[in-house]
Amino acid sequence: MTAVQERPRLTFSRTRWSTPVLGTVGVLAFIAIWELASRLSIVNPDYLPPFSVVFAEVFQVVGGEQLRGEFWEALGMTMFGWAVGLALSLVLGVVLGVILGSSRWIREYTHSTIEFLRPIPSVGLIPIAIVIFGVRPSATIFVIVWACFWVILIHVIAGVTDVDPVADATARSYGLGPLDRARYVVWPTVLPYLMTGVRLSGTIALVVAITIEIVVGAPGIGKMIATYQSAGNVTVVFAIALLAGVLGLVINLLLRTLENAVLAWHPSMRAEVVA
Repeated sequence: MTAVQERPRLTFSRTRWSTPVLGTVGVLAFIAIWELASRLSIVNPDYLPPFSVVFAEVFQVVGGEQLRGEFWEALGMTMFGWAVGLALSLVLGVVLGVILGSSRWIREYTHSTIEFLRPIPSVGLIPIAIVIFGVRPSATIFVIVWACFWVILIHVIAGVTDVDPVADATARSYGLGPLDRARYVVWPTVLPYLMTGVRLSGTIALVVAITIEIVVGAPGIGKMIATYQSAGNVTVVFAIALLAGVLGLVINLLLRTLENAVLAWHPSMRAEVVA
């Protein structure tokens, strides 16, 4: 009689529910610590209002008569800079990444230049952007492009150089031209790298945009935070900061969903579905 082979039981940490459950527990613990620290005066409530007070203020910022129009206008300006900056960095990163990754000679001669420019912090370019563009959305877009371009460029170069030489040689032997090889051999290899770079750049672009708005007063959520901080309205400052955090979470979730949809054919994604 053949014994029935039992499937090994997965530990909770390896199930699909572990991440959302543990994430929810972590968020609830953070909220509880925040609320108690303020209510018990462990931290001065004038500097850290209770979470319940800040959460109630969120609804006033989003839908209240006094702050609703200002907030949504600021959000639109921030998202405009975010979207344009991310789109430009995506185009530049993909085009130059494919060019550099396709030629070993070009890659070797530009390596030192890239490694010299890439570590320059985007925040350090804010004064230059203000001198060139002034306190306008174009300054925000310029710095966002600088911050995200390198992330996308490095990922695309890595994807192009990871193309299987056997697959490329096989495509050549079947008479595929450069465009067909780029479509059927290079692009499927580059796409997972590119989507990772886009997902990382989405969060970076939001952080850079809000930072510029806070520092120089460019129109957007950051300027609104700086304005109410100067006025001493701490509750509104925390409410807008909380909304900015939610915005970053939504952007990350949307880009991750896009990544999963675009890469549904990829073995790593199919493995996650099976698990």
